[in-house]
Amino acid sequence: MLKTEQTDFFDVVRNRHSVRHYDASYQMSEQQITELLEIAGSAPSSWNLQHWKFLTITDRAAKEKLLPIAYGQKQIVESSVVAVLGDLEANRNAEAVYGPAVEAGLMPEEVKANLIGQIEAAYANVPHVPRDEAIRNASLAAMQLMLAAKAKGLDSCPIGGFDAGRFVEAFGVPERYIPVVLITIGKAAVPARPSTRFPVEQTIVWNGF
Repeated sequence: MLKTEQTDFFDVVRNRHSVRHYDASYQMSEQQITELLEIAGSAPSSWNLQHWKFLTITDRAAKEKLLPIAYGQKQIVESSVVAVLGDLEANRNAEAVYGPAVEAGLMPEEVKANLIGQIEAAYANVPHVPRDEAIRNASLAAMQLMLAAKAKGLDSCPIGGFDAGRFVEAFGVPERYIPVVLITIGKAAVPARPSTRFPVEQTIVWNGF
């Protein structure tokens, strides 16, 4: 039976820990996954370009294909997997993002034109922008996905240990997208082991080094 949903934000954040052993008999529905990804997609993004694409891996054959790419981490086949991809060409989303706002009278045409000009200049003239923005913003969506899963009584784990090149080839990922992280989601078979964190005082620098 699925654990009760949690609605207190601070409980969700404090209780989310990475799970590596899942109940393989528990299967998420397409509706559950879609709902979680809708929430993940409400994450903030630079220029609101929404630099993410979610590749869901739920059937057994696809998981078995992914398993060696993820270096045999068995949680891959015990859970549902969402590969969070970053969009290297998110600048192409600008018209779809801003056009409706102009049509609805929420944004002047000149503001839209200025924003698109800024975006195109950055993507054309600053070499690191497409990759940096793809990874940065897709990571925001990935974290939001894990928090949403926890709020729904599910468990998750981010996996950065996989062969991105083999993943792209095996799953036919277009050149436009870059694999950022795999997120396993399901029902824990073994409770997560809470990990320690540095004291907050050790992580803060006030007003410069």
